[in-house]
Amino acid sequence: MGSGIPIAAQKPTGATRKTAPADMLALQVMLDRARFSPGEIDGKGGPNTTRAIEAFERAKGTTAAAALITAGEEPTVSYVITADDEAGPFAAIPEDTMEKAKLKHLMFTSLTEALAERFHASPALLKRLNPSARFVAGESIIVPNVMAAPEPTAGDGVSITVSKGTSALTLTDGSGAVIYHAPVTTGSAHDPLPIGEWTVTAIVRNPTFNYNPDLFWDADPEHAKAKLPPGPNGPVGLVWIDLSKPHYGIHGTPEPGTVGHTSSHGCVRLTNWDASAVAALIGKGAKVFFTQ
Repeated sequence: MGSGIPIAAQKPTGATRKTAPADMLALQVMLDRARFSPGEIDGKGGPNTTRAIEAFERAKGTTAAAALITAGEEPTVSYVITADDEAGPFAAIPEDTMEKAKLKHLMFTSLTEALAERFHASPALLKRLNPSARFVAGESIIVPNVMAAPEPTAGDGVSITVSKGTSALTLTDGSGAVIYHAPVTTGSAHDPLPIGEWTVTAIVRNPTFNYNPDLFWDADPEHAKAKLPPGPNGPVGLVWIDLSKPHYGIHGTPEPGTVGHTSSHGCVRLTNWDASAVAALIGKGAKVFFTQ
């Protein structure tokens, strides 16, 4: 790679804990571009990245390090912040659900948050890559090189498998080949993943959310039913994939850094960018398998 990152000696899978920070960033970007998502790119790695490496190596029959060497893509690129980027709009998001329901849109809270999501990165990584940046219009910053990846397209016979044990979602085509892999959050002790076979009944982009406190064990007893507005900071993010199991879906999240690490209220939660990619690859009627 032209960046001079010394990846040739890098070892796959279990050795990723010893990978140098620059190598880990390059590895996460390569996985993201190959549609084996590590979730939020942070340059540090962890369980989501390890699972993405293992899935990539099983599907491709090669080590992640070898693929990285031959990919020939720089892990980071320059991006010039535009006036539209800076203009937002941005707004603080209240914690209380009833207060959120009063808003018209659950938008990003800052330019840094918006840019981090666009480039599939943690805000902390953007700040580490740009320690002197003011994040204003006209400024050139360094970002993960994820935008050059080809847009996913839907195919015939695509199905979804969500594994509770690995906290991962896998899309396979009609031949059984893996076409997308991503980390997910899959329920909790209070709201376990409903193991079984389901069907996609609808795909809604930029969805509103019908909040019903009766469906949430930890809801405030003073809350009433409400419709929460759409937006990247909405409770189901930018995409809702509705399932034949009542009240269950596959969806995005306002907190990408929690995916694969925390519990949910039973539904399957991905980063907004992974949820959008999955929605582009499937259609109504697609089979969904929830497994242990």
